Amino acid sequence: MAGKAAAPGTAVLLVTANVGSLFDDPENLQKNWLREFYQVVHTHKPHFMALHCQEFGGKNYEASMSHVDKFVKELLSSDAMKEYNRARVYLDENYKSQEHFTALGSFYFLHESLKNIYQFDFKAKKYRKVAGKEIYSDTLESTPMLEKEKFPQDYFPECKWSRKGFIRTRWCIADCAFDLVNIHLFHDASNLVAWETSPSVYSGIRHKALGYVLDRIIDQRFEKVSYFVFGDFNFRLDSKSVVETLCTKATMQTVRAADTNEVVKLIFRESDNDRKVMLQLEKKLFDYFNQEVFRDNNGTALLEFDKELSVFKDRLYELDISFPPSYPYSEDARQGEQYMNTRCPAWCDRILMSPSAKELVLRVSVCCPGPGCRGTWNTGSGLAQW
Repeated sequence: MAGKAAAPGTAVLLVTANVGSLFDDPENLQKNWLREFYQVVHTHKPHFMALHCQEFGGKNYEASMSHVDKFVKELLSSDAMKEYNRARVYLDENYKSQEHFTALGSFYFLHESLKNIYQFDFKAKKYRKVAGKEIYSDTLESTPMLEKEKFPQDYFPECKWSRKGFIRTRWCIADCAFDLVNIHLFHDASNLVAWETSPSVYSGIRHKALGYVLDRIIDQRFEKVSYFVFGDFNFRLDSKSVVETLCTKATMQTVRAADTNEVVKLIFRESDNDRKVMLQLEKKLFDYFNQEVFRDNNGTALLEFDKELSVFKDRLYELDISFPPSYPYSEDARQGEQYMNTRCPAWCDRILMSPSAKELVLRVSVCCPGPGCRGTWNTGSGLAQW
């Protein structure tokens, strides 16, 4: 099944979103987010749709449980989704387990017109036909229709409570089998530490975790199929190179703590122009005076500093990025297009694919050159038409 293309005209939409802030301000952010999501669905009209969420439930999952239930109910019963008569929802709600909790949520929606779709049972090692709407939550480790792991604590020892990991599901549409992997990798704990080396120590941690996932999904336990890995990779621009480029004509002032002599702040000032401050850098502060540089032409000028994926150039493929940095947008609904000054803006949220998945997507993209062609792929939300 792995080597065959899916039935012509089957539209597949892949969406990834770190939704943590939606549960901190559900009345404003959640409503706006769902409206935008439904608009994407309406625009692309997919037959099969995967929504991968990270930080599902927000910073305090226990306090957000009621908001989680409401969010899931809205997605499954909304008029905008009424043509999707089958669904699978996998929510990691086991927040009391430090060993297992990932705060990942994976949603899969199947249009009523879609026939012959199956999901893989990893325990029985066979495909099962998908019918009805089902929600799985709490302890996902016992669910045979997926594989889930949290990364070991020693991957990121300075973080005492991490929720990073992955969930893998496998699907088959008209004899075309593929894996969908929801992933959340480690963040940069300190801007100052990230600035010290190129590449940063955090980049190395992410490489280790992503390499582990790739090795896991192509090991010998199951038949190899095409795979799509999409989620919050926390990929960051090479901080040292970015700062040196943005502040080429600046002088740097180092501020140290009086008691420990530890560097707590870096201030970059223009050499002339009344010594204007261009950039202030602290552990959780990246305050650059001109945010437009990150939005102009979708931030294309900064893509040369987006280097983390290059380590996997033979194992993962990505279509051209055509959207501005996806992080860290303001969590204030009134300033939705502004970046927070906590981190350097970066393309954290990505849709990546295996070489065989790339061939599938590219073959689809060129197989129908006429005006009625439905073969498209959009890396902003991830639309494929098969």
